[in-house]
Amino acid sequence: MAKISGSEIRPGMVLEHDGSLWAAVKTVAVKPGKGPAYNQVELKNILDGRKLNQRFGGTDRVEETEVERRQFQFLYKQGDQLVFMDTATYDQIELAEDFVGERSSFLQDGMNVQVQLHQDRPIGIKLPETVVLEIAEADPHIKGQTASSSYKSATLENGLRIQVPPFIEAGEKIVVSTDEVTYVRRAE
Repeated sequence: MAKISGSEIRPGMVLEHDGSLWAAVKTVAVKPGKGPAYNQVELKNILDGRKLNQRFGGTDRVEETEVERRQFQFLYKQGDQLVFMDTATYDQIELAEDFVGERSSFLQDGMNVQVQLHQDRPIGIKLPETVVLEIAEADPHIKGQTASSSYKSATLENGLRIQVPPFIEAGEKIVVSTDEVTYVRRAE
């Protein structure tokens, strides 16, 4: 861990501030007509998700902390716990389903994910950007409906409902964005 100047904070850095871990989301260097320059930083608390806008001057010192990123493989769900295996050491960890959030419905057996660790404690998880899922059921397309958007509602095999183009039918496999929870394209 290293102390850095407030003006050196950049997006993506993880900082120890006010006794908690914060990720810098956005930074803006401000040089007002009067007074010293400062760095306006939007911070997101890694542990509980709170957001904070903070000014850091060039003389302010903050603690930058290291976050380790390791590859894990999703094994199975056990009650409300999700079991993952470290692909390098084969150690298993259990994470609460609410730690992953609503995106846990995208987890598939054998899926590789990236777990962010701070002092060997999981603080975040990154799923693959897209997954391939099958359409369980799709609403019928209404011909001539061009006044509104030409998307219809569909239910995926994992139970999520998303909007898909009218040519997508039940039984087809599609690519879905895990961040936006939206249709991307048909799967090959």
